[in-house]
Amino acid sequence: MKRVIGIGGIFFKAEDATALRAWYQKHLGIQVEDYGGAVFKWRNEENPEQRGSTVWSIFPASSTYFTPSNKPMMINYRVENLTALLEQLKKEGVTVDEHTEELEYGRFGWVMDPEGNRIELWEPAEGF
Repeated sequence: MKRVIGIGGIFFKAEDATALRAWYQKHLGIQVEDYGGAVFKWRNEENPEQRGSTVWSIFPASSTYFTPSNKPMMINYRVENLTALLEQLKKEGVTVDEHTEELEYGRFGWVMDPEGNRIELWEPAEGF
C-alpha cells in the first residue's frame, strides 16, 4: 500500500493573517483567493493527463483548525486510500483522530506525530 503520495497543502498561522497574505502576494506573487489561500495546479509526471493541486493557506492565529496541536503550522499530505492508511496507522500505534470528513474535493483524516504536530491526510476527489 502506498502511503503519502505528495503534498496536498501547507497551512500556517499568522498574528496578522491579512497583512501577511498581502505581503506574500506583493513580494512573492502568490495570488491569494478570498478564502485566504492559493491553489497551485500541476500535472502528474507519470500520467500528464492526471491533474492535481497543492493548497497554500494562512490562518488567523486564533484558528482552532489545527487542534489538538498547539503548533502554528500543519501539512496536508495526499494519499491514495485514506481508510486503509488510517487503519494501518492505528495498528502501528499512531494517534489517529476518529473524525474524518468527506467534501466535494475529497476525503480527510488527521493524525498526530510524536512531537504534537497535527497532520492532515487527504484522499483527493477526481481532478484535485
